[in-house]
Amino acid sequence: MSREEESVVRRVRAWWSLGAAAASSRRSWAADAVIAVTLAVCTVLGDLDRSYVEVVHGEPEAPVPVGPPPVPPVPPPGKHQLLPAVEHTLPPVELWELLAAVLTALPLVLRRRFPLAAYWAVVGATVVLHLGDVAKDATTVTFASGLIAAYSAAMYSPHRKTTAASLLAGVVLYATTPLVPEVDGGLVPVLVLIPVALAAHGIHTWRRRAQALREERHEALRRAVEQERSRIARELHDVVTHNVSMMTIQAGAARKVLDVSPEQAREAMLAVEAAGRTAMSELRHVMGLLTMAADGPDPAATVDLAPQPGLDRLEELAGRVRDTGVPVELTVRGTRVELPAGVDLAAYRVVQEALTNAVKHAAGASVSVTVEYAPGEVRVEVADTGGPALPSAAPGGGRGLMGLRERLAVYGGTLHAGRRPRGGYRVRAVIPVEES
Repeated sequence: MSREEESVVRRVRAWWSLGAAAASSRRSWAADAVIAVTLAVCTVLGDLDRSYVEVVHGEPEAPVPVGPPPVPPVPPPGKHQLLPAVEHTLPPVELWELLAAVLTALPLVLRRRFPLAAYWAVVGATVVLHLGDVAKDATTVTFASGLIAAYSAAMYSPHRKTTAASLLAGVVLYATTPLVPEVDGGLVPVLVLIPVALAAHGIHTWRRRAQALREERHEALRRAVEQERSRIARELHDVVTHNVSMMTIQAGAARKVLDVSPEQAREAMLAVEAAGRTAMSELRHVMGLLTMAADGPDPAATVDLAPQPGLDRLEELAGRVRDTGVPVELTVRGTRVELPAGVDLAAYRVVQEALTNAVKHAAGASVSVTVEYAPGEVRVEVADTGGPALPSAAPGGGRGLMGLRERLAVYGGTLHAGRRPRGGYRVRAVIPVEES
């Protein structure tokens, strides 16, 4: 599947989920269920009350009297004058109205998991309910359900632009249709306290999310630092171990033949010098990479940042090992392809570490290096014929091979190392490569 196809699939899933957020806990599910069922029951009961009293604030219309005007009655002392009222009776509630009343609150069960879907369902059911004759008490409850649904969409939906457009459309819809209840003195405190409570809860939730995000970033930074330390340790190990081993072996050989063959001792010291220059060059490269992110002037500006070695430099590596007296046969099979820089360096380090171990732990052995470019992967194999370890070779503890396994694992590669049935040691690495 191409990247374009994967992008289309992700978009379809995002719209299919209707703003799905992270899964909620059981306690949150239970609380949302209680809220949804309570509001649904209150809406149904409020809509079943089909009679209500309307207070007439003006003077009722009456026929024009004939004769002298009547004397208005005087209320008894200590009594307020009662305003006239009219009782209204709505038609009997229908089944579809009860179903719509339930759906104005029941979707709130999913207000955290599918906030936008729950918001649209609540608003849609509220509009459908008000197509008929709705009691004032039911309108009040549906308005509260709409507030909770809008708050949930704003807090939990990951699709910010779609949520903002939906909330704006809801405001326009509520402002242009009779979905807002008539507010009297008793409802003012409730309508004021509900938004305040929702805002306070939203601020608390936002602070918890910000704290969790800070902790997640801190943990990601810590992991990145640890990974970078491991990478630096592997680079330094690979650079120092190989070149210092070559220098140690050549210096030991020069010491042995210094009296009897000064010319051979001179060649050995030239090899030591060459290995030292190579080590310094690679160390400058690694240290330059480490200081490139430092503050102030770039301390790596004066460092020769040569490209990292790759498989194209295997002949040079094999030549340095041959200078120590170890026969190295290099074979390349298949059509050479351009490898990613990380894969190329990892393959080079496999050969470098295997040759270093062969020089240190298999004196007098011959070594064969095989690089094969196969479809979808590159294979590297280093095998020696075996031999005794050098007296100056200290045990390495296997850190080099462990570092190689970790390096190859980053690119999905594998490393197998072990003794051969007929003697000697073999290191074999397989690294997958994406075909262009």
